[in-house]
Amino acid sequence: MSLKKILFIFKREVQTFFTSPIAYIVISIFLLLTGWFFFSTFFLSGRTDMRDFFNLLPIVFSFIIPAITMRLFAEEYRSGSFEIAGTLPLGLMDIISGKFLAALFFSFIMLVPTMLYPLFISSLGDLDPGPVIGGYIGAVLLAGAYSAIGVLASSLTRNQIIAFIVSASVCFFLTIISSILVFFPPYITGFFQYLSSGFHFNNIAKGVLDSRDLIYFISIMIFGLYGTFMVIKERN
Repeated sequence: MSLKKILFIFKREVQTFFTSPIAYIVISIFLLLTGWFFFSTFFLSGRTDMRDFFNLLPIVFSFIIPAITMRLFAEEYRSGSFEIAGTLPLGLMDIISGKFLAALFFSFIMLVPTMLYPLFISSLGDLDPGPVIGGYIGAVLLAGAYSAIGVLASSLTRNQIIAFIVSASVCFFLTIISSILVFFPPYITGFFQYLSSGFHFNNIAKGVLDSRDLIYFISIMIFGLYGTFMVIKERN
C-alpha cells in the first residue's frame, strides 16, 4: 500500500462525489431528516441535550451511507472503467482504501452542518459537552463501519440498486438488533447485543469511550475492507 496512491484515489472519488447532483441530493435529504427530527423533538421534550438527535442518527445512516457507497465499485464494473484502473500502477488495497476514505470523508462533511445544533442548544441553556463530543466521535466510527459495509456490497455487483439494498439491509439489521433482543433466547442475547452497532454507538454517545466499542467498529471496518479485497481478487 502507498499513501500517495491512496490519496490519488481519494481525491478522484471526492471530486466525483461533488460533481454529481446525487451527492447534493443525499446531503439535502440527510439534513432535512435530521433537522426536522431534531427541532420537532427538541421543542416537544424541552431538554437541552442532543439525545434524540443521536438516537435517530444510526437509523438515518443505515440508509444514507449505502446511497453514498453504492456506486463506488458497481458503477465502475458497469462502465468498464475498473478494468482501465487495473492497468494503472495501483494496488488493489490502494483503490479500496481510497474509495473507503472518500465515502467516510463525504459522511463527515454531511455531519458538519449538524454541529450547529449543539451551538443552538447551548445558546438556550447549559449543554453537557461530554455526550455531544462522544456522539460525534461515535458518528464518525459508525460512518466508517457502514462505509466499509457499503464498499463491500458495491464490490459484489455491477447494479447500484442491488448494492444499496444489500448494504442498507445489513446496516439496518445491525442498527436495530439491540432493540429486538426480547425475541431471542436469553442465552444468545449477549452475542447479538455485542453484534449491534446501535448498542456500541449509544455507549459512545453517552460520553464514555470503551475499548470494546472501539474494537467493534474497527473490526467491522477491517472485515468490510478485507472482504472487498477478497471479492475483487476472486472476481479478477
